[in-house]
Amino acid sequence: MVSTDAVGSERVVLRSRAEGGIVAEIRLDHPDLFLRPTIRRAPDVTIEPEYRTAVEPDRTLLYVTAYGNAFDDFEAAVDVDPTVTDPVLLDRYPDRRVYRVELTDRAITYTPKTAEIGGRVLECTSCRDGWIVQLRLPDREALVAFNEYCRERDVTFQVNHLQQADDGEDGVVGLTTKQQELLTVAYEEGYFEVPRGISQSELAERLDVSKSAISQRLRRALAELCRETLT
Repeated sequence: MVSTDAVGSERVVLRSRAEGGIVAEIRLDHPDLFLRPTIRRAPDVTIEPEYRTAVEPDRTLLYVTAYGNAFDDFEAAVDVDPTVTDPVLLDRYPDRRVYRVELTDRAITYTPKTAEIGGRVLECTSCRDGWIVQLRLPDREALVAFNEYCRERDVTFQVNHLQQADDGEDGVVGLTTKQQELLTVAYEEGYFEVPRGISQSELAERLDVSKSAISQRLRRALAELCRETLT
């Protein structure tokens, strides 16, 4: 959109969805959700998608990070996962590995529908019974449309948490809901004290996620806090 200011010069006015909207944390499950068979066969590894790219009209590559220490189980599982093909190990670290896979026609994904309804994926993490996805959506109608998309494909859809996107009373700038919850529990239970009042394993049990997910979420949350406060 182009408008004219008081002196007659033109300036571009972008459409904005920055105000309003909702943030929904949703649990999704279906045998054909991408990498779901791998999640079932390697439950001690936590998977976080990084990004996806279409290299050809009918080929989509997905880059994921796997956290934990049962990487042999993960690699054996992903090698026979019918929702992906051609898995490749790209990077290796002490507590995580980065892989590239190609999605097959069987894989059910949610990112195209999220984009179609004007939403954005804030965070996605595997859990023992599927995926936990945090979406920023323009309104509740978009959430209903996403629910309908899942229902038509028999994807289990459960809303864990729902809040206004611009509700800043209890929110911390830059943090996702799960990061804020983790830091709150960690602080209240003495994780940052010396000696620590709670371990990462106990935090994982308290929040019902894997220890590797807790470790990664802590790093990301603290990095985000530093970015927002120090820069």
